[in-house]
Amino acid sequence: MLRRFFFVMLVFGVSVPAVADWDGLGELGLVAARGNTETDTVNGRIEFEFKRERWTNESTITGVYSRDGDETRASRLVLGNKTDYDLSERSYLLGALRYDRDRFTDYSYQSTAALGYGHRFFDTERHKLRGEIGPGVRYAEFRDSEETDTDFIVRGFLNYAWQISETAELKNRLLVESSTDNTFTENELSVAVAINDRLALKAGLAVRHNSDVEPGTKNTDTLTTVNLVYNFRRN
Repeated sequence: MLRRFFFVMLVFGVSVPAVADWDGLGELGLVAARGNTETDTVNGRIEFEFKRERWTNESTITGVYSRDGDETRASRLVLGNKTDYDLSERSYLLGALRYDRDRFTDYSYQSTAALGYGHRFFDTERHKLRGEIGPGVRYAEFRDSEETDTDFIVRGFLNYAWQISETAELKNRLLVESSTDNTFTENELSVAVAINDRLALKAGLAVRHNSDVEPGTKNTDTLTTVNLVYNFRRN
């Protein structure tokens, strides 16, 4: 599993920059402990973006894998894609897709599709803030029973970026997918410090919460990371 994860991250990290019209970044963190314990933990993320006239397409791949000896402690893969169409300098329409497979939740997977309206509240060199809202549908499979469930949801998203200095940037992303059965909330807070034009160090805290879980399962999961980021955006 660990080798497969590395392979997926490497393929996307190499192939995406080869497409001239794409911009993006990749990040990777790895911890390997040997001796009294044998623990491997890896997390990674690939983001890439394509713009043409009024259209913008953003795609992300996020993965987390942890193994303690022969026992898997964490295994998560999230795929996302969002397409925007600008109505004006500040407003846009969007379509968003997300697939979330986490081995240590009540769900084998959750997949969502949503439409919506977005607005750029701030868009300066130092501060950027945009918000999105709209209806959608969520399809999920429960792990124990293998039953499936389809819900109508309301999707909300806030994305804030603060360029603290020439080398430091703070970002916060908040995603909410709410239905009558379950509300999924994810908040990602990160601070990145540039080493040079291509490399940066990034510290992040991600909090994921499901309002409705089975007995014995915790509602909230947190993930703290320190990653090396490679920026393959064109200058």
